[in-house]
Amino acid sequence: MRVLIVGVGYVGLPLALELARRGHAVTGLRRSASADAELRRAGITPLHADIGHAGSLSALAAAFDWVVNCAATGGGSAASYRELYLNGTRNLMAWLGPQFQSNQRARFVYTSSTGVYAQNDGSIVNEDSPTEPASESGRGLVETERTLLAAAKDSAFPALILRCAGIYGPERGYLLKQFLAGEARIEGDQGRILNMIHRDDLIRAIIAALERGRPGEIYNVTDDEPVSQRTFYTWLATTLGRPMPATAATPAEVTRRRGLTSKRVANQKLRSELQCALQFPTFREGYAAEIARLGLT
Repeated sequence: MRVLIVGVGYVGLPLALELARRGHAVTGLRRSASADAELRRAGITPLHADIGHAGSLSALAAAFDWVVNCAATGGGSAASYRELYLNGTRNLMAWLGPQFQSNQRARFVYTSSTGVYAQNDGSIVNEDSPTEPASESGRGLVETERTLLAAAKDSAFPALILRCAGIYGPERGYLLKQFLAGEARIEGDQGRILNMIHRDDLIRAIIAALERGRPGEIYNVTDDEPVSQRTFYTWLATTLGRPMPATAATPAEVTRRRGLTSKRVANQKLRSELQCALQFPTFREGYAAEIARLGLT
């Protein structure tokens, strides 16, 4: 297949490498040319555009079968989120739409977030659960999702959505870094539920969505075990032989700004419909691998 990866970063680069390894013709789209040599060495064709600006795409040929939009802002204002996620997705749809309509193999995978679920009572949520996030960034993601779902229904644009839990893996593990630095805190009543996915399993899920996903569908991408903060840090403290973090109250304003929630995100649809087998089915396997990689045990 001719594959375009939009956002060749923490997830997009290893995804592109794996797809190239499997024999696909992979193009990686970035704003700058800073990584072109690295991409070419890996057999990936570099392409440059700013998806937040429609004119940046219009001069480029849109000849792809599979497209994955995993571009990320890396933080920033609500306006920057809207420009990249909502406006960027609309620009990609306008650019890709004409050739996608005549391509029965076409798929467009958008990596959203389980942050769209605002439930805060520890309840189980699935793809049909209400999405009413408190944060501006979360609301932007919901609007982007709705734009894609409407297009999939009304104009046969072959979009499907992956709602990704907190991503961790090699060189990325915010909770572990905080713990090792002695800066971790267990919030509130210590029972807030965390949902996680290892980067390598997210890549597996994206490929499964490209191969078996149905346009117009949403899939939660999270591991098999939502875990409370206390359970997570107890495991870390025991595994590393270090003291537990202190507890601390989180002000309501901080909770709203960060979009903190407490829910158990279900992944049955990922397992059954996409038939995605996880290499790291719980945080234990994933963080044990990272701890070993860092030589901490």
